[in-house]
Amino acid sequence: MDKRYSQMTQQELLDEIADLKVKAQKAEQMGMVNEYAVHERKMTMAQAYLMDPSVFKPGEKYVIRGAEDEIFIISYMNGVFAWGHRNNEEKEEALPISLLGNKVKN
Repeated sequence: MDKRYSQMTQQELLDEIADLKVKAQKAEQMGMVNEYAVHERKMTMAQAYLMDPSVFKPGEKYVIRGAEDEIFIISYMNGVFAWGHRNNEEKEEALPISLLGNKVKN
């Protein structure tokens, strides 16, 4: 049985990310868009476990990677997930901290 990302060492996470990158590239070359997206998502999750969640604080604003025109405001943290709102929208959502880019100054 595979380990959860939360149970992996840093080296195991790095190996997993490298493996997923190869799989994503193969899927992309074969035109398998859905499979490519799954591998990309898994890489994003594994990368989140390599980061320090204590760096992210409620009330802080971040640019969302891959959507640089969107700002994410953190309401609270739960593990490697930041819960909050995009661009002051009503809907609350969770993003892995690896999707948070540069901090926006208030």
